[in-house]
Amino acid sequence: MLRDEVFRAYDVRGVYGIDIVEEDARTIGLAFASYLGGEGKRIAVGWDVRRSSSSLASALIDGIVSTGANVVNLGLIPTPMVYFAIVHWKLDGGIIVTASHNPPEWNGFKLCREKAMLCGWGMGLEEVKRIIDSKAFRLSYSKGTVEDARERILAEYENYLLNSFKGKVGSLKVLIDPGNGSGSILGKNILQKAGLAVDSINDYPDGGFPCRSPEPTEESLSVLRRKVVDEGYDFGVGYDGDCDRALFVDDEGNVIRGDMLLALFVKHFLRDRPGEKIVYEVSCSKLVEEIARENRVTPVLSRVGHAFVLDRMMSEKAFFGGEISSHLYFGEIYGLDDAVFATLKVAQLLSSTGRRLSELVAELPKYELLRKDYGVPDEIKFQVIKDLMHLFEKEGFKTITLDGVRVELEDGWFILRASNTLPQVRLIAEARNKQALEDIVRYAESRFKEILARHG
Repeated sequence: MLRDEVFRAYDVRGVYGIDIVEEDARTIGLAFASYLGGEGKRIAVGWDVRRSSSSLASALIDGIVSTGANVVNLGLIPTPMVYFAIVHWKLDGGIIVTASHNPPEWNGFKLCREKAMLCGWGMGLEEVKRIIDSKAFRLSYSKGTVEDARERILAEYENYLLNSFKGKVGSLKVLIDPGNGSGSILGKNILQKAGLAVDSINDYPDGGFPCRSPEPTEESLSVLRRKVVDEGYDFGVGYDGDCDRALFVDDEGNVIRGDMLLALFVKHFLRDRPGEKIVYEVSCSKLVEEIARENRVTPVLSRVGHAFVLDRMMSEKAFFGGEISSHLYFGEIYGLDDAVFATLKVAQLLSSTGRRLSELVAELPKYELLRKDYGVPDEIKFQVIKDLMHLFEKEGFKTITLDGVRVELEDGWFILRASNTLPQVRLIAEARNKQALEDIVRYAESRFKEILARHG
């Protein structure tokens, strides 16, 4: 029986062999296919490089076809290509076996409805759990079919990207780091075919992630950052484990946050398109809203996470979307987040402006920003945030409680929110100068620790 803790805001996720085993995968396949309607439905299945992913996918497929639903088997593939297949081929849904940026021993399932809408909590996942708990499966006397579509999706996805960027990216010198994840299957090949001069490191699939963490961070990309500077690359980029997130490094070796890139896209691609919309999440810098309004673009606020940002991307028909974590979303590719597409978009930005990435970033408004994570058990982390909401509202602050609690102050702002994937609470604070930032962080931490102490 699947434990409640594995059902998270965006997906089902846990440690393989402890929280999730093959029988759980079969149950999820049964429940999700039943949720979509069972017999005759077409559901894509793909998986990442993790060592448990293939066997979990096999069990998942067995569960799906037991309802009479048909599987479009995409095999070992980056997550964005599963999204792409669902939308491009008008499938009824899909599942990706992945734990994204989590450590190698983790695994899980991202469930998607039609148009690649992530089936998160409040968006269908709670119904899938109800079906599991009540065993209300739609079993069929005749099993569904399994169609091997990996080669077909690889070709169509590649053609789509190459046609989208034909003549737009120049011959920039780029260094990529797929981190032994799913991006190592095709990233370098597509970027080279688009015309870029591409070198790579950690560019072979290995589910043990031997070279660095599957999460691209300033620390885990240290080798990439050094090589970009020492060997004169125009930019570098590190992908996460399932290749839906891209963390960029400029020509001076600086890591560029996702919200800063979103601001650059708005400034340089939407300056002559007033009235367009962009989606950004609650922990993004003020500079996103500032740049958007300067260019008569409408900024739309969202909760953090793929499920919520993509929902707003589609409902608002937005052109770009972004998260501070470097998920970047594109209306040009069905509103989806895609690390390889993002790489080509940054190359297009540099080719069209004729400028260095470090120069473009230097022209953005200047804010001081800090991010800090605190270990907080899953069973209390959301209650801690609720208590903080009440505290700040009682004290009369202007708050945004769309996702966690964001407090607006005269000299800046801060947000405290519970991670949906890890036992953590994250603090992000921003101010115009370092002294104001230190004051804001000191206050936020004191209040957070005060509430945490109440929970022992």
